[in-house]
Order: sequence, then C-alpha cells, then structure tokens
Amino acid sequence: MKRLKIDDVAKATGLTKRTIRYYEEIGLIKPPARSDGGTRLYTEEEIEQLKQIIAAREVLGFSLQELQHFLSLKEKIAVHRAELLQTADHEKRRELEQIAAGLRQQIAMLDEKMKKMETLKQELKQMEQRVNTILQEGREE
Repeated sequence: MKRLKIDDVAKATGLTKRTIRYYEEIGLIKPPARSDGGTRLYTEEEIEQLKQIIAAREVLGFSLQELQHFLSLKEKIAVHRAELLQTADHEKRRELEQIAAGLRQQIAMLDEKMKKMETLKQELKQMEQRVNTILQEGREE
C-alpha cells in the first residue's frame, strides 16, 4: 500500500500542513501511521477522507464541530450495525433510531439551504441577463 508524506497530502488536498496536523489534533482525522523517523504517512483512504471533510466544509458550510459530529455519527452507525446484527440489543436500536431522526433533521436543513441557494442562483442569473441586455443595447448605439 502506497503511503504519502504530509507535503504530498497538502498538495493533493489544497490544505496546509498545519491544517492537516490541526485536524489530527482535534480528532477530525485519525493519526496516520508514522515512519521510523516519525514522519506522518497517509494512505489514499485517509486522503479521500480529508477531501470529504473539505467538501463538507466548503460546499455545505459545516463548522469543524459539525464535521466532528458527522464523522462520529458515521463511526457509530458502523459499530451499531455490526452489534445489531450479532444481537437484538434494544438499547442500540433506540440509539440508531435517534441517529436516524437527527439525520432526517440535517437532511431537511440541507434541503432548505439548497432551496435558498437555488433561489439565489436564479436571482444571479436574472441579474446577469439584465447586465448582458444592457451591454447589448450599448453596442447597438
């Protein structure tokens, strides 16, 4: 398995080395393997996780705290799924139901944001059309 140094990861993701280390420090990403000399060595999977974090932060406007919550939910779901398949644990089922309710709320929030973004996009398109019309009218004179 190919492992990349933090310089290569920074280039691949557009993040600074400091930001990558900070994400590790606050638990947003797990500490990567290290070489004998202590150099951080990242897998392709870890780089993809960083790219997902960037997308969630930039596209969805998630704060670091919201990102931490989102990532912990993903882990909880995986753990609970495995446990639920092995036993009929009612406590785990209730916790998963609560997670599902929270996810529905987040989906509704994203739907609302997307509607607002679409409205803004349409408004910007209309403004662009008006400017283009004005520019066309100015050429005709």
